[in-house]
Formats: sequence, structure tokens, C-alpha cells
Amino acid sequence: MKRLPLLLMLALLLVPVPGQAQNKKKQTQLIEELTHRLDSLQQAYDSLYNEYQMLTAPANDTDGDILVDDDIENLIDYNSDNIDSLLSIYYIQKQIDVNDFDVATLDLDSLTSNIPDEVYIERLKKMNSFIPVQFNKVVKNAIIRYTERMPMVTSRIIGLSTYYMPLFEEIFDEYGLPKELKAMAVIESALNPRAVSRARAKGMWQFMYNTAKMYGLEMTSYVDERLDPLTSCRAAAQLLKDNYMIFGDWSLAIASYNCGAGNVSKAIRRSGGKTDFWEIYDYLPRETRGYIPAFIAALYTLNYYPEHGIVPAQVSLPAHVDTFHINKNLHFGQISENIGIPMETLRDLNTQYLHDIIPGTEHTYILNLPHQYTLAFVDQEENIYNYKDSVFFNPVAVKKIKETGGSGEQRVIHKVKSGETLGSIAKKHHTTVANIKRWNGLKSDNIRVGQRLYIYGSAPKGSGTSTQKSSGSSQKSSTASSSTAGASYYTVKSGDTLGGIAKKTGVSLNTIYKLNNLNSKSKIYPGMKIRTK
Repeated sequence: MKRLPLLLMLALLLVPVPGQAQNKKKQTQLIEELTHRLDSLQQAYDSLYNEYQMLTAPANDTDGDILVDDDIENLIDYNSDNIDSLLSIYYIQKQIDVNDFDVATLDLDSLTSNIPDEVYIERLKKMNSFIPVQFNKVVKNAIIRYTERMPMVTSRIIGLSTYYMPLFEEIFDEYGLPKELKAMAVIESALNPRAVSRARAKGMWQFMYNTAKMYGLEMTSYVDERLDPLTSCRAAAQLLKDNYMIFGDWSLAIASYNCGAGNVSKAIRRSGGKTDFWEIYDYLPRETRGYIPAFIAALYTLNYYPEHGIVPAQVSLPAHVDTFHINKNLHFGQISENIGIPMETLRDLNTQYLHDIIPGTEHTYILNLPHQYTLAFVDQEENIYNYKDSVFFNPVAVKKIKETGGSGEQRVIHKVKSGETLGSIAKKHHTTVANIKRWNGLKSDNIRVGQRLYIYGSAPKGSGTSTQKSSGSSQKSSTASSSTAGASYYTVKSGDTLGGIAKKTGVSLNTIYKLNNLNSKSKIYPGMKIRTK
């Protein structure tokens, strides 16, 4: 599908009609709505085209780059020893993209279904959710998307949910939180532990770098705990608990997971102090407006997928996994070659290790193994550590890993100067215009002086740009009394004022305003992180 003909049609629709008064504001809104719809059509076409290409491409025995269904069937022997590696093959064959479900366009749709609204309403009531759910046009759009417009994707999500949801429920119960929060992982990542968003959020719970650090997730050259579904779920539970302490409302706590507590607080202020999600709906960022409807729809789908004829995809993960504490360097290859467990199985059960290496000499790490391999590992453990250690941990390979790094991505904030273009900025930062537009949600090449652009990668020397680690889930990047890359932060307590914080920390009030993009009218709340240096 070419964009040009559609854009020409759009232009024709907007040609002024003689004798009619043109309302520029309405025209702009129409352009925005049609652009959103065009983007959705383009994404749908691209997805279908990619699926068609995968299904019709000829087998390629030489480079292995193209896999079709028959190739994948032949890659694996369906027996009890390697059935656990199906998940990795499954993700190659059926890509679930975290960017496919665009919650930002839910309120632009007008989807219809043969199911009466009364049935949806009754089913939502029967869910007896601890978190309040509401039915309206936007929620209906989200439900129809999951249950009718993308049944294959939903089938895969439901298949994965049978393994992950009980584990998430246990974690939320451990933290004393509603178990319904498990549905957030569906919206965040479609239950893909390796998901990466356009904004570089990673993992099943989609943590950005700074928020991950703030909640204790480890990210080094070897390890990225954002990719560990259970460890990152615990971090998500802590974040949600903090959000609930701020707002005292689960819908707002969930919304702030998406856009940050600051944006939710701003929406509350702009609405005149209202504290109900649907009352501040119009003041929230567009994506966040669709987040709660998508959450309700995900909950609905997890409960009522059989009523819509959706059959869970067969995705095999081991029913029983044993955990080992590793305090020596260990390579997946050493384990695989000694006890016969497929490398992909090790990777699927230990997604946090970026280079197939558990750096146990740094501190104790966890290794997950299917139960059937436990005895073999225990019997040969000492031999496994010593097996080809000079090969798997040769200095050249280790040096390369440390030089390329892991997940410690730098985010550069570039302030646009007079005369600059996206092309010149891209050249300065050794990236592409397409990347900059994607990272910043730009629809065109138009930029303005003073505009801040996020650019991922290393800052160019002498560029004059400010760098910081990428913020996560739109949360401020800090820990209480913490210091990160020379920056210090103060955690706001009950009764604190900006003036009082300035006095306590020994910095000027103007410095606090400048470092945190605040002013004399800005409100602060307990738990908020204030940068002081």
C-alpha cells in the first residue's frame, strides 16, 4: 500500500470549498485523525505483508535467514528433552511486536460487533474486579480489537498467559496488590520477554533504563534484569505500589505507570482537581487515554476468550523449573554441551543474560533449568565449570563484550538551535532521520528552535548537549539520596516544600527549578524525586 495516493486523497478532502467558512482548528483536528487512521492502515498492511512474505518465501538451506513453517517443523525433534525450546522458535515464527497494538488511536475508532453492549456490560460485572472497570465506546473498541480484529495475536497471548499469569498473580499477592494488575503485561509487551518498544523500553514489563535502576534492576554488559519476567514483575509491583500511595486510586496508578506520576498530577490540576480517570481523560497524553481502556479489555479477554472462539496457541514451557545459585562464571555452552539441554531452552528460561554468560564471580546469580535436567547438572556441576573455560571465556571475547556493553544506553537530549535540521542533527549524532523521528514521535521533518529531541546512543564530543540515562515509564530517574553519573536526588517527604528542600540540600531554589523543569507554581508530592545537582 503506497502512502502517496492516500495522502493525495487526504489533500483533496481538505481543499477549501468556495462559499464555506473554513475553521482552521477543525481542519487541523481532521488532519490529525486521518493521519492516525492512515498510520494504522499502513501498520496493518505492513504486518500482513510481512506475514505473507514469511509464509511464501522459499526455503534457504545455506544462510538460514528465511524460515517457513516446514523449515521450523524440521528444526526440532518433538520429544520431552527439547519441547521447552519451542518458545524461542515460536517467537521467530510468530513475531509479537510490542508496537502493534496502538492504544493511542482507540478513541479515534468506531468499531462494531454483533455482540450487544449489554452482554459486554454483564460480563464485566461478573468479573468482580477489585480494580473498577467501566464500559464505554473506547473500552468497547479495545475489546473488539483483542477479540475480533487480532484473534491470532490474542491466541498467542492467551497461550503464553497460561504459563506466566499464575506466576504474576503470586508476585502481586506477595506485595498485597490486586491480582488484576497481571493484565498490564499484555498491554506492555504482549507477554514477550524480549520486547523492545520504539522508546527503548525493554522486557515484558517495559522498563526504561532509569526507572529500572530506580527499582533495583541490574543492567550491565552481561545482565539486563528488565528481560527477566519475574524479577521485572517484582519491580513493576513496587512501582505500582508507589503510584497507588501517591494517588490512592488504581486507575490513576496504572495510568501513571504509562506516562509518569508527574503527567497524571498535571492532568488532575488542569481538570480542576478531579481525581477520577475518566474525568481527567481529556487532559492526559493521548497514549495514556487508551491505556486504561486497553487494560480493561485485556482483563476481559483473559476471562472471556472462549466465548469469542479463541483457542490458546500451543506454547510449551516446562511445568516445573529448578533454580540454582551460581557464584562462578558459567557459559550456557558449557551447560549445553555437558548435559544436552538445547541452548535455546537455556536462553528462554534465563532471558536476562545477554551473551549466554552468567558472571557468577561478580555476585550470586540465578540459573533456571527444566526439572528433567536437574540431576545431570548436579552430578556434573564441577566439571561443567571447568569445561572449555579457556574457550568460552577467552580474553578477546570478554573484552569485546565489555567494550560493546549491555543495556546501559545513553539518552542524549538535543536542544534544537537556529538553522538546524533533522538531517544535520542526525549527522551530528551518527544516526538517521528515521530514528530521530521514531524516538520522538515526529510525523514530519518540521522542528522548531528550542525543541528538545531524544537521541539514543553516545553523545558526540563537544556537542553541547546534555546526556542522561533514559527515563523509564516516564518516571523520574533517581533513588532516595542517590547519586547517578554526578547527579544527586532528594526524595520528597510529607510536608516538604521546594524552598525547604533547597535549604536542606544547600542549593538555590532557582537551581532546583532549572534542574527539574519546575517553577514557583509547581506542586510536589511525597515520593517524588527532585534533582539537586
